[in-house]
Amino acid sequence: MHDYGAVTADQVTRLVSTAIADAEGVIAGVTAASEHTFESTLAPLDTAATIIADAYGAGAFMARVHPEPDVRARAAQAEENITKWAADLVFRRDLYDAVARFAESDEATELQGTKRRLLDEWVRDFRRAGHHLADDARKELRNLKQRLVEIEVAFGTNLDEWSDHLDVAEADLEGLPDSYVEGLSAGDAPSTKRVTMANPDYFPFMEQARRRDLRRRLQHKHWNRAAAENKPLLEEAVRIRRQMARLLGHPTWAYYAMEVKMAKHPDAVEKLYGDIVPGLTSKAVEERAAMQALLEADEPGVELCAWDWRFYHNERKRREYGVDANEVAAYFRLESVVDGMFDVTGEVFGLTYRRIEDARAWHPDVALYEIIDKAEGNVIAWFYADLFPRDGKYSHAAAFPITYGKLEADGSYRKPVAAIVANFTSPTGDRPSLLKHNEAVTLFHEFGHILHFCLTKVDLVRFSGYDAEWDFVEAPSQIMEHWMWQPSVLARFAKHFETGEPIPVDLVERLVAARDLNKRFMTMRQVFLGRLDLLLHGDREDLSTDGAYREAYELTLLPFHEGTFFPAGFGHLMGGYDAGYYGYLWAEVYGDDMFSVFQDEGIMSPAVGARYRKEVLETGGSRDAIEHLRAFLGREPSAEAFLAKLGITSGHGQ
Repeated sequence: MHDYGAVTADQVTRLVSTAIADAEGVIAGVTAASEHTFESTLAPLDTAATIIADAYGAGAFMARVHPEPDVRARAAQAEENITKWAADLVFRRDLYDAVARFAESDEATELQGTKRRLLDEWVRDFRRAGHHLADDARKELRNLKQRLVEIEVAFGTNLDEWSDHLDVAEADLEGLPDSYVEGLSAGDAPSTKRVTMANPDYFPFMEQARRRDLRRRLQHKHWNRAAAENKPLLEEAVRIRRQMARLLGHPTWAYYAMEVKMAKHPDAVEKLYGDIVPGLTSKAVEERAAMQALLEADEPGVELCAWDWRFYHNERKRREYGVDANEVAAYFRLESVVDGMFDVTGEVFGLTYRRIEDARAWHPDVALYEIIDKAEGNVIAWFYADLFPRDGKYSHAAAFPITYGKLEADGSYRKPVAAIVANFTSPTGDRPSLLKHNEAVTLFHEFGHILHFCLTKVDLVRFSGYDAEWDFVEAPSQIMEHWMWQPSVLARFAKHFETGEPIPVDLVERLVAARDLNKRFMTMRQVFLGRLDLLLHGDREDLSTDGAYREAYELTLLPFHEGTFFPAGFGHLMGGYDAGYYGYLWAEVYGDDMFSVFQDEGIMSPAVGARYRKEVLETGGSRDAIEHLRAFLGREPSAEAFLAKLGITSGHGQ
């Protein structure tokens, strides 16, 4: 394992520079080859991809997690360098010529399986890079892509490095539990506490602070994260994507981006939204009205706003279902949730886990685990868990690749390594990290990505791990969330952090009963985000980023929060989900459908789990995702489970 504890800024720079030089050498061998076979042409391309991926995991990834600012800065530059190098490959004419010559060979016509898929995707990618265009147009396209990489890296770095806070008088923290208040650092003024934008500070405040004006002020700051720096970057990125699409003959960036996704075409996404939005809206209006009524009782004549709904959603759970988020959190000690997650996935997917004591990680809080195949008894992968907030750290929750699994030349299998990064409440003094139930759901969600990456058995890096279609990649995470709502599962590990008593059955029943509370209202927020993404990357060139934000925001059914520019902090727009954020709902359809098999045959069924592991988790991108689904489900996919969960019906389906 890489010794991250010894990483320095200079080491990151050297490591990535060496990797780029080594990969460049591999590519030079391809273009100089006198005869173009699979072994002299496509196999080296996968080797080069491995070199670059390793450099990301050992070096550039540090931009997201390393505690030292100078290391993060060098790693961000390294990330830009390797991303530019990798993105530029498909624009190289010499490489295009080499692959084109191989594609015309007799050997190429006989390729099967992942080898055939590798050739097809490289040919497709060269076409999408404009090799059919005139030299000037191709050069322009190449330059635009390089600039887009620069923008995307800068956007993410600005978010990671951005910091702001709200200092609040201790007397104004009414509604928040003592444990939360005690965990806040002191503000500048006497008797004040500092609420930061970190998730463990921000979301509990929005959910439980009674001071409405302070919730508004905090949200105003949160929705303007890096706005001055990132708004012009977003606007430039949208312009560049539009130019690139036009050069390639596509009407919009959405058409270009979706060609390589399950949806294939924006019309398919419009159909998804068309099927669910009318029914969602009517039910969301009812849910909004219930929260409005609670607000009216507190402050007559005031309209429910974005800084209110989390508070009154929490109030409804407490009043109507007797679910207090803090009471529930007492039963979700982080270590217990992790143990429960290992227990569930171990039983269902045939795995065991062991913590490695000498992690040699980038921070003392980071844990390292090995994943062991229960039947064979051998280690098949490792993953790091970096779960607490720090200054400059990636501010949300995500899974990152460290080492991709692949078949080695000697016939052995290269074991994958991944990292789960999140921002849960840190332990303080004698009090452990206690997760809200929704945080525990997030942990399960991200662990779905870890399993998808780590259980791979694909032979080529190109299709290894979770490198499937971008609008399917969330499905193995969406399905994981379901286990966190099963009473029999929660009973296994949810125990009070002080007494050790198991979570009361009636509390679990109330928690599960409240699962669908305001579900339609909150799903409309997902639709808002997806619609914002599509408006930015659609055909309305006269629509400004502000205009797109305002128009899409209407779907939330709430008044617009004036003076904010939320898209500046919407990292997905620069994190690979451009014209693809719809994929969260799209994948949820499939995640719900796949979990319906567990519901029918046993939610802890090792037999179903083995089939799911084989047909979905192990296969990565080695075939179209629709084939994963058909193989696991034994039928065509259906939106029935998804629609039933939302309480709506459709005559069309997906």
